[in-house]
Amino acid sequence: MRIAISSRSGCGNTTVTRLLSEKLGYPMINFTFRQMADERGVDFWTFCRMAENDYDIDRELDRRQVEMAMAVPDCVLGSRLAIWMLKDADLKVYLTASAETRASRIQKREGGTFEERYNQTVTRDSNDTQRYMKIYGIDNTSAEEVADLVIAADEKSPEEIVDIIIGAVRKKESGVLA
Repeated sequence: MRIAISSRSGCGNTTVTRLLSEKLGYPMINFTFRQMADERGVDFWTFCRMAENDYDIDRELDRRQVEMAMAVPDCVLGSRLAIWMLKDADLKVYLTASAETRASRIQKREGGTFEERYNQTVTRDSNDTQRYMKIYGIDNTSAEEVADLVIAADEKSPEEIVDIIIGAVRKKESGVLA
């Protein structure tokens, strides 16, 4: 089973993807802008600005993720656009959280002030949404028509989210969730 998990930054996508892959024993695929920036020896925020003008960066990232996912029979793919890009995913999950919740989580992870992280989060959301629409015609703010499962992550722990997803996996395996 291939499971695709998408969200905006700070929703817990990476943590949930890791925990779910561990619980299910599936490989985790979570190739990110941060990793691409590191590969190229570029600061993350500089790389994000580069991507705003060079759509080949997104295309390469998305292509590599799908290739990794399709190379194995079972996996958990976590990325901003996983539910749209991995068309053959057996289960598509979208995580949501308010900008305030996400900024707070990012601040805890990366430091800085809440205001700084909030402004970065809102700006990144806007830039990502505009870029995905220009590149692919995808509105990443409207996942309901694509996702099998949408989970509000504001008040849930990663473990609670994983339990919900595992429940959906079991239903999917039994044919209840088509």
